Amino acid sequence: MSITIYHNPACSKSRKTLELIESQGVTPTIVRYLDEPPDAATLVSIAKFLDIPLADLLRQSEDAFTAAGDEVPLQDENALAAWLHAHPRVLQRPIVVDETNGRAVIGRPPENVLELLKS
Repeated sequence: MSITIYHNPACSKSRKTLELIESQGVTPTIVRYLDEPPDAATLVSIAKFLDIPLADLLRQSEDAFTAAGDEVPLQDENALAAWLHAHPRVLQRPIVVDETNGRAVIGRPPENVLELLKS
């Protein structure tokens, strides 16, 4: 199993999700997405693994999202992926990806990760 967590150590949900992963004996790859934003292709893949539209990965209450207003290309997945790469603070957190099985979960609540780790 190859697990990656898109992690923000300042976020309590992200810290708890990482703790749950490690408590299951899994050592994930940790990507501090604010420092190393996932590229557009990775963001599109993550949305596919989650089986949701890319727009559902946006934290619409985040200041960067509200400040951008109509500049956010919600109707164009590729343009939105590029915009989200440039504005990683807007990305939902944490996101945990199981690359081996092509699945992912958002760790809100953190216990969501346990379902991903079962297989």
